[in-house]
Amino acid sequence: MSTQMNALNRNVFLVGNLSIFMIGLGFAVRASIAGNLQSDIYDHIDLANSTAMLGEALGFTFTGFALTLLFGSALVDLVGIKRMLLLSSVGYILGSLLIIAASLVSPGEGVENLVLAGLLLTGLGWGAVEAASNPMIAAVDPENKTHRLNVLHAWWPAGIVVGGLLGLAISALDLPWQLNLIVLALPAVVMAWLVATTEFPVTERVSSGISYGEMLKEVFKQPMFILLWVCMWLTAATELAPGQWVDLTLSRVVGMKGILILVYVSMLMFVMRHFAGRLAKKVSTVGLLWLSSLLAAIGLYCLGMARTPVTAFLAATVWGIGVCYMWPTMLATVSERFVRGGALFLGLLGFAGGMSIQFALPKLGAIFDTAKIEAAGGLDAFEKLNGDELEAVLVTASVESFQSLTVVPLILLPIFAFIWFWDRRQSPGKTQGAVTAGDQ
Repeated sequence: MSTQMNALNRNVFLVGNLSIFMIGLGFAVRASIAGNLQSDIYDHIDLANSTAMLGEALGFTFTGFALTLLFGSALVDLVGIKRMLLLSSVGYILGSLLIIAASLVSPGEGVENLVLAGLLLTGLGWGAVEAASNPMIAAVDPENKTHRLNVLHAWWPAGIVVGGLLGLAISALDLPWQLNLIVLALPAVVMAWLVATTEFPVTERVSSGISYGEMLKEVFKQPMFILLWVCMWLTAATELAPGQWVDLTLSRVVGMKGILILVYVSMLMFVMRHFAGRLAKKVSTVGLLWLSSLLAAIGLYCLGMARTPVTAFLAATVWGIGVCYMWPTMLATVSERFVRGGALFLGLLGFAGGMSIQFALPKLGAIFDTAKIEAAGGLDAFEKLNGDELEAVLVTASVESFQSLTVVPLILLPIFAFIWFWDRRQSPGKTQGAVTAGDQ
């Protein structure tokens, strides 16, 4: 029986890792093609507001992600992990094909709708992965959630590294940018086959005998969960919004492809997430989140100030160390504290993260557009710019949009400090999360 269980766990971990790798790959692909979507589609529709339109379109991915988590996390025990993961594969395949189709026709309102539909479907696929994989891994090793969830989500930056490097190769070889989307669809096909041939465990809530109704009632009985849910809006904006924005903005500021910074940070995150369990045992999961917020704020500010590749990489190192633990450690913190909340609590947390980016990206785009028009001296003047003058205006707008994010992790510092202090008051002499955050 033990051998069978180990084989089951290995297959489950393989599927979980591939699913997270796929959504990381999707994140890098969107960052790689953002400039192409703007120049080939949105600039032709509305030049003055093209960046805001692009931000809104990219935000649609996070809307699909958030909606799937909102409903999928509540239904995953009924629908089943297998069906939820198959849904994710379908979303990525169809979404990629729709965006490719949109790029092959003349720009217009219909084309914009195709892009939005494609990005929405990839977002639905992303949300289905999170709705299924997080409770799946928590159920397999409930005593080591911080470690296991961080290792699982280490495959997110791994996907970003592969997607980012392939995107750079496609660009360097002057190949059609649509190849990025074909690259994204391929692991989705492999994933569908693996999921169809794998047996999956029941979630922790089901195995604990907690009823569906009891899980739903927990939402209204846990004020600490509500506070952490609010924090997730801010941690997600701190981690994900800059990553989706980095190639579009920093490329022109530091004189190098911004996607290289994203790839570098992702490699850093892949390694560091394997040590999350040890760190959480020393400072607690909430203490780790406080330290992450501090480093993220410093890193974001310095990224906005960077003007050379060297300073950009140094700033990105600080930011990357800061944000690398945020998403999985937020999940682990909630899963450790609120077992009765089951997959629903994890899904609601992911919903907050997805909706956060839906608001953040259009806001960043609007800040960018406003700054570029102001720096140029008006819309008419901006439309006449070219060459070095245009580049100088866009650099100014890039810096302003990036630095606007710095305030977000600063808001988190007093909140996490309060929770950290509260935990120590509740359990004197014992660090919250020390027992459940083992590193095996």
